[in-house]
Amino acid sequence: MSKQTFRKQNSHSTDRPFPVPISRTMWITLCLFTLFFLARIEALDCNAVPHCCSQANGSWTKCYEREITTCNQRLRHSNFHHLRVNVSQEAERSVTNCRVNVPSSALQMSRGNMSDDEVLLVVTVLNSNFFQPAPAPGGGKGRSAGRSHHRSGTVLGDSVVVVKAGSRRVRDLLHPVRLTFRRDKEIEEAACVFWQETYLDDRTGYWSTEGCHTNVTQAEIVCCCDHLSFFAVVVNPVLSVEKASAPALRYISFTGSALSVLFTILALIIYARIQQRRPDKTVCVHLHLTGALLCLHLSFLLSSCWVLVLDVADEDWICKGLGLLLHCSLMATFLWMAVEGFHLYLLLVRVFNIYIKRYMLKLSLVAWGLPTLTAVLCVSFNVYGKHTIQLKGDDNHNSTVQLCWISSQFPQDLLISYITTAALPFLVVLFNFCMVCLVVFKMCGLRKRTRGGGSSSGWKKMNDDNWARLWRDGSTLLGLSCVLGLPWGLSGLTYVSLLGIYLFTVLNSLQGIFIFLWSLALTCKSRAEKNSSLRNTSSQKLMTISSNN
Repeated sequence: MSKQTFRKQNSHSTDRPFPVPISRTMWITLCLFTLFFLARIEALDCNAVPHCCSQANGSWTKCYEREITTCNQRLRHSNFHHLRVNVSQEAERSVTNCRVNVPSSALQMSRGNMSDDEVLLVVTVLNSNFFQPAPAPGGGKGRSAGRSHHRSGTVLGDSVVVVKAGSRRVRDLLHPVRLTFRRDKEIEEAACVFWQETYLDDRTGYWSTEGCHTNVTQAEIVCCCDHLSFFAVVVNPVLSVEKASAPALRYISFTGSALSVLFTILALIIYARIQQRRPDKTVCVHLHLTGALLCLHLSFLLSSCWVLVLDVADEDWICKGLGLLLHCSLMATFLWMAVEGFHLYLLLVRVFNIYIKRYMLKLSLVAWGLPTLTAVLCVSFNVYGKHTIQLKGDDNHNSTVQLCWISSQFPQDLLISYITTAALPFLVVLFNFCMVCLVVFKMCGLRKRTRGGGSSSGWKKMNDDNWARLWRDGSTLLGLSCVLGLPWGLSGLTYVSLLGIYLFTVLNSLQGIFIFLWSLALTCKSRAEKNSSLRNTSSQKLMTISSNN
């Protein structure tokens, strides 16, 4: 081969354009793959995002919303959905005890000015321990700050559902986002809420109901909200009585009611004799209140005992009649307690010109007539029957206790119970509590006038007579509180603890005994007025105000 031919072949082989471009493409591809692989390795694990954001500075929720869009989901989890969805269709995903439906309008709004047909949707669940509620805000930069949307309570299932779509904040939707929470226990006052931070640099916040509508059914809680956020359901769980405590509470109730029936009969006899010797409107009011209490405890015993005779699915007219009697007696008792407070108001505040024509007849029409009218109206709607109370067992096997009362089968049984056994007692107790405070104020005024306005007789210089008068005044206030029904104010403790249930049961089942002791105090006071030579003392004035017209 000649040199010229060799050079020509060699030059032809070196001038070929293929080897160099192929080598550069391979290097570029390898570098891009390495960078992508390293980025995937360095990307934050989705399961670690909550803990990392909780330790970072700034807004915790903003950090979480930012990181979950780029985090690495190494382990697939049923409670973490990280996917791209079409904006023209509704997206639906299910997480723990919740089904989320995001309308297409929300997906379209989340993409902003972009014209993409798909957006990134993230649906996941967080534990409520990551959220630290603060007191109701009076101001701040957050949405609805200082308004009345603040709600407190227990988060249902300790689960907070996070819904994040696209890169733009979604709010004021015409077609709301729907979240359906399943529930497996009895609750009350459920409210759909979202998390609102107080400040961007603060980790605390509050649950707000703004923009969310709540619909509670027998098995589900449906939340419809006009924005995307951190959603939850705040509830007040009903304090259920355990099976172990039910026999003791039943024994206390039956024993206390039986004793109250006995002592209210004795109190009626005492009041009748006092009224016979010296007619008195105050004693007449005591008579009516004692009679209402007698009907209440007697109807409770009969209702509790009669339901044991019936079969499980049986419901006769006697049970309905006992439920009517129990309901009517309960409302009458509350109203006569209110009458006691009103009568005390006339004696303490009006003092003069308190004569009212046919005074007792008008009071009786109100205190006996309104409960009777309400009970008759309830009968027309077939309200009364068997009422079932759920008892929680240690082995998750629940049992029931039944009573002739407002039937559990009636659709609006909770509404009627709340109006007649919650709203009415609350108003009566609040009014009568003001009357007791007024009695204390009057007592202090009488004490100062008795001492001549001097301040030398302090606690250290109190003699035995002063301590005796203080004891009598305290006993008078205690008896007056029982007459005015202030122990019914302890009903709020039954929603707090089992101890509150016991305290409420004991005090109110023994109220007939307290009425009897009050009648004895009036009898002793009447005898003391005849034999005592002391006049116009503060204790005698107080007893006169609280017992005589």
